Amino acid sequence: MPASTREAVRVAVLADSDTRWKWGALTARRITTATAEPTGFVLRGRATPTARQLAETGVSSTTPREVTGAEFLRAVRDAETRGEGYDVVVLALVGGTVRAVLQGLADLGLARRPVVVTGYVGVVYEKLTDGLLLRHGADVVLANSRHDAERFRAVYEGVGAGADAVVEAALPFLGGAPHTPEAGRDTLVFAAQPSVPATRTERAYVLRRLIEHARLHPGREVLLKLRSKPGEHTTHLEEYPFQKLVRELDPPVNFSLVYGHMGEVLDRTDLLVTVSSTAALEALHRRIPTAILTDLGVREVLGNHHFVGSGLLASFDRLDKGLAPTPDAHWLARQGVASDGSYDAAFDAARDRVTELLALPALPPITPYYTTETAPGYLPGILARHRLDVTAPEPRESGLRRVVREAARGAYRHGVQRVAPVIRRLGEL
Repeated sequence: MPASTREAVRVAVLADSDTRWKWGALTARRITTATAEPTGFVLRGRATPTARQLAETGVSSTTPREVTGAEFLRAVRDAETRGEGYDVVVLALVGGTVRAVLQGLADLGLARRPVVVTGYVGVVYEKLTDGLLLRHGADVVLANSRHDAERFRAVYEGVGAGADAVVEAALPFLGGAPHTPEAGRDTLVFAAQPSVPATRTERAYVLRRLIEHARLHPGREVLLKLRSKPGEHTTHLEEYPFQKLVRELDPPVNFSLVYGHMGEVLDRTDLLVTVSSTAALEALHRRIPTAILTDLGVREVLGNHHFVGSGLLASFDRLDKGLAPTPDAHWLARQGVASDGSYDAAFDAARDRVTELLALPALPPITPYYTTETAPGYLPGILARHRLDVTAPEPRESGLRRVVREAARGAYRHGVQRVAPVIRRLGEL
């Protein structure tokens, strides 16, 4: 039965990290008419978020269920068996996992499959072509801006794949009151990223310059906004947490580390500084002065090349002298920032597309670009890594299994943050 003939639209969101859960849950609300909370699932893996991280996103009062890929597919199949099949599935995942789940959904052979929606959680500055082709086959591939929509269509059309699935929208978590200066308040916030910059030397440099800036401006509060606490998982591995690097320094009293919801931190921000965090787009939406650091170069590996032409590029030397960059209006208009008040209509096209698909008597088969014919030396490895066999016996969950799983995750983090840097240093001798 098409969902358009029912009053309720049932939506499931599968995410693989806290930031993607935030993107997926908010996207689900913006592109459907569903009034109920989406059913949430987080993929079990190295980036599985903690309950604190999920709660900090502020997007749902219900904690999503932790599952493997095969368990998610079983949940989709079992929901249809009960007559409660999902109408829409939002895949908030990395590209390879999207492709594997698309295969799994196709192989389920459901009487009526769900509309599949996917996209990106922020700025797309690396692996554009591969990431897009891995996502091809979804019914809707959301682009966060006009700029992204044009790039996405160019990639799909350039390889001879259909580009109809690309729909221009915006980041779903933009919002908050426009920036209003307050007498006596002067707050600079640096939005940290787990793996940008990546090296210890570069991260220590950024930290040192932030602390020096705080000393130069004793009347300004300098906040280092962190994504996660030590031991927690993030989408990108963090080898050199700022929390550990700062122990070697002696910051002034007007410098501090902060956690929490980015929107709440931005409520008291007068200047947002970052290398290439999506927080820059959140700040620009609220018309908060924003600076993109050039100290480590303007390089693809840093992601700050995305901001070329924005008018926001600045070095610490210039920030120390009081610079507050002014964004280029043309650049802003192409980035989906919608600081002009047009944000309320940003998801209309995506919502209309999903509604049209739900009204169809039957959805077409899932037809990804990557198949065993187009990528016989690539696709099998991707599918094998995800092991989405719903016919395999379901593992019995137990307290011991959970303990072992958490111990394995801890060992992995220890290897990344402690052992790997030591081995690299030894290799440089």
